Amino acid sequence: MIGRTDLKPLIEALDRRAEIGDPLQLWLRDDDAVEPSGSLDRLLELTQRHQVPLVLAVIPAFTGLALQERLASADTVEVVVHGWSHRNYAGVGEKSQELGQHRPTGAVLDELARGHALLAGLYDTRFVPMLVPPWNRIDPQVVANLPGLGFESLSVFGPEKPAPLTMLNTHVDIIDWRGTRGGRSVDAVVADLVSSSRTHRGPLGLLTHHLVHDAAAWDLMELILEATARHAGCEWRSVRDLMAQSAVN
Repeated sequence: MIGRTDLKPLIEALDRRAEIGDPLQLWLRDDDAVEPSGSLDRLLELTQRHQVPLVLAVIPAFTGLALQERLASADTVEVVVHGWSHRNYAGVGEKSQELGQHRPTGAVLDELARGHALLAGLYDTRFVPMLVPPWNRIDPQVVANLPGLGFESLSVFGPEKPAPLTMLNTHVDIIDWRGTRGGRSVDAVVADLVSSSRTHRGPLGLLTHHLVHDAAAWDLMELILEATARHAGCEWRSVRDLMAQSAVN
């Protein structure tokens, strides 16, 4: 079980931000939502209890009214497009990718347009025109066409790069994809958060995947949200507010 003392470096970093009046801006993105589940219920309960805005990246091809109905009362949730079907078109030995050059660009764009229309219709004002590429990978030619489909923002993982629309990336992942495929160690995640808070300009994105969370991942999320949600050195932001802020700047 993770203890509060494990978060000491993060708390100290936030204390310093509070002292200088420069709170760290954080936002939370969770990927691969399709339908209601016990794991989704746990994520919603956790974020709502701490009043932390949640960006839920939904896979359009496999979702529908069941998820819409489950999210109807979740007032801290915003819905964004997570590719179309999360299908890997890359060849053997290549990194997984849905939105690459493995198919005609027109076919990729047609699917993204369908995904945008479907989720916008299901979620109305809760929908945000952001694309989250499966596996955080997307071909530059596809990126160039996103504004024409109605997308206003793109979110992958890692440092932001120039693009024809607003980039709001995630920077710290709580899952150990190359090892246990469960929660990473608290020391590693806290170190990433502290390091990124010192070097990264702009909002810092935390990435989660509720469907694969083990006990360590849930414990880590609980303590991070508890430690940061009401700390003067931190502000959890909605993606809509961050997009508006980016447009002004």
